[in-house]
Parts: sequence; C-alpha cells; structure tokens
Amino acid sequence: MSMLVRIAYRNIRRNARRTVLCIVAVGIAVFFSIFMQSMIDGMTAGIEKVVQVFDTGHVMMTSKDYVAEKEYYPAYYPVADGMAFAEIEAAVKAIPHVKAVLPRIMVFATLQDSTKKHALLWGISIEDEKKAHDFNLTKKSDGLIAGRYPEPGANECIIGAAMAQKTGLQIGDRIPLKTVSAQFSDKMWNPQVTGIFTFDYLRYDEDVILVSIDRLQRLLVLGDAVQQVAVFAERPQDSGVVAAAMAGMFGEDNVIERWEDNYFVAVMRSFLPLYTLIYLVFVVVASFLIINTVLMIIHERIKEIGMMGSLGMTRREIVSVFFYEALFLAALGSLAGCFVGGLSTFILSFFPVDFNVMTGGGFKEMPMTGTIFMTFSPPMIVQGFFFGVIVAGICTLIPSLKSAFIEPVEALRR
Repeated sequence: MSMLVRIAYRNIRRNARRTVLCIVAVGIAVFFSIFMQSMIDGMTAGIEKVVQVFDTGHVMMTSKDYVAEKEYYPAYYPVADGMAFAEIEAAVKAIPHVKAVLPRIMVFATLQDSTKKHALLWGISIEDEKKAHDFNLTKKSDGLIAGRYPEPGANECIIGAAMAQKTGLQIGDRIPLKTVSAQFSDKMWNPQVTGIFTFDYLRYDEDVILVSIDRLQRLLVLGDAVQQVAVFAERPQDSGVVAAAMAGMFGEDNVIERWEDNYFVAVMRSFLPLYTLIYLVFVVVASFLIINTVLMIIHERIKEIGMMGSLGMTRREIVSVFFYEALFLAALGSLAGCFVGGLSTFILSFFPVDFNVMTGGGFKEMPMTGTIFMTFSPPMIVQGFFFGVIVAGICTLIPSLKSAFIEPVEALRR
C-alpha cells in the first residue's frame, strides 16, 4: 500500500498543468458550496434578528383582543387587562434567563399638512431598548444619523431618513398628527422632530415616528398600562422557558408569542427545503465540475494504464493508484476552496453585502434589512472539505475501474 501511495504522489508532480487544473476545479466547487450555504444561513439569521428587535423580542405578550385586531394596532386593549407595567416587569424579571423587559406601544397616526398621510407612532423606553439591542443591525449602532433621541415625557419625536426625504421634514419641524386613544377619542398632537434615524429597515425608516413611551401613554390615556411587553432572554434559545413561565403567570387573557412563532420566521423556515434544493443544485453543478475534470485526467492516461498492466500491476493496484492520486488532488483542492470560502465568509460576516444592489430593494413588507451578513461557520467549512474529497474519490472509482479492465495491449493502442 505504501508503494502505491508513493506512486500516486509522484504522479501528481509529473504533470503540473493537469494537477493545477484538478485542484482548481475541486477548489471552485468547494468554495461555492461553502459560500452558498453561508449566504442562505445569513439571510435567514438576518430576518430572525429583525423580528426579534422590532417585532416580538424573544417573547412578546399582548392581550387576546389586541391580537384579534392586530392589523389596526388598537390602543384600547392594554396587556394584562391594564395592569401597571412596573408590576408586569417585576414579575417577569423574576423568571430565570430574563435579560430585559421592555414596554411598547404602536398605533396608527394620520398626518396633517403632509405629502405622507399615514404613519405609525412607536412608543418605547428608549434608553432601555438601546441597552438591550442595536437598532441599526447593519452598523450595530443606535441608528441615529442626526440630532438626538426624544427626552422622556417631552413633546418630541424622531423620524426615519426615508420619511424625512419623502415629507421634507427637518430637525426642529413639528408634525401635526391625529391618533385614537384608549378611550376611542381622537387625539391631536404636534411633536417636534429632534433627530433623524436610519435603521436600515425600510418599513421603519419610511413609516415610523419614534417617541418616548411615557409621552405616548399620556396621549393615549393609558395610564401606566402598555399595549405590548417585549421580553429579551439571555439567549434566543431560552425563549421557550420564559414563554412557558409567563403563560403560567398571566393566564388565558393574554397571548404569549415566541419569536419563532412569528409569521415571517415560520415562512422562512418553511422555505428551508427550497433553499436546501437551491444549495443542492450548486452542489450538483460543482460535482459535475469535479467529475468532468477527473474523467478527463483518467481517459487521457489510458496508455499509462496499459503500461501499468503490462508491467504486472493488478487491476486492484491500478485502481488504487488513481484513487489515491484523486484523494491527494481532492484534499489539496478542498483545502484551497475551504481557505478561500472560509476567509471570504469570515470577512463578509463583519462587512455586510448590500442586498438592495442584488435585488433592487423594495422589501418593505418583509422584516429584512438592506444588507446581509454572511454566516461564518467552521462546521460548514469542514463539511465543504469532506464534500470535495468524497465526491472526487467516488468519481475516480468508476472510470478507473472501467479503464483497469481494458487489456494492456488494447490500452497501449489507444
């Protein structure tokens, strides 16, 4: 066996062009295998992160009546039947693995004297939210590009850059608007713009007016109650334990939703077989690239196979030499593909890919930022390495077996 391995190793060095061609073919196949899987995983993880930050947290609690009319964002269905948020916070924070408990309110607003007629008022505890997560997930920042966030209780707001561009609003301007309170009465308000944000999430950059939650509570006559309670766990995986504990505390009149229950997350996960199919298409294409290269290498060496047979090598030994040679080349090519694929995905995990350039943008209705961070995964790289080695090894067996059964005299004539 050691002699056959030495022969296979020497064969690699005999023809530099052939060796480089095979290594490059395997390397390209492995690179695309790693890159495609990284992009699919990154896109899925990006959507899940947006859902967690802007929609559900890791666990979201709302009232059943609110859920039934959620598309209208009604303020008159406070969570826990109007219980003061401080009491809810104290109870939830006692649950193991809870990192933050955040109050939220979101209601429709009709804008007066504006080219844009409708918007969403988003009331949050600004400082607590900023401690719990980043708003701009691309730049990993609070998203503010000009001015400042509203002060607690002040008649102030900030708006997205897309809204500012569409409406012509600037810092210092006031936004006359109307909304509906928890008492079903119209409320007129004219907060002053103190800042401009870019969250890299088109829906919020274009439609949301962000205000301090205590100011919005007074406007909507909610008292100390809130419309939504977003809970962040120490890890997303802990959301099941936290949700179960909250369900036991707050009874049947409230809906406890985990981030995994979100519609878009469920849709993305239901599409995983499709993404896997797309990935497998790339794998098949890459496999054919390896197969064609290995077949070419073997068939152009038919005379060499005949010479080996005439010198007394058995068919098994001939097949073994080509198999070991293919494994050497596949290992070198796979290492090269893993290095380039791993390095590129590692870099792109810090420097996002502009998804708007790739797709033309327009993902307002989906919880997606305009960029994608690739997922860097060592297990994925190891998987790519074995993919290249195994495919090349299997591809070598069939043609080398066929060639080895050619009579030496016939092989030398070709």
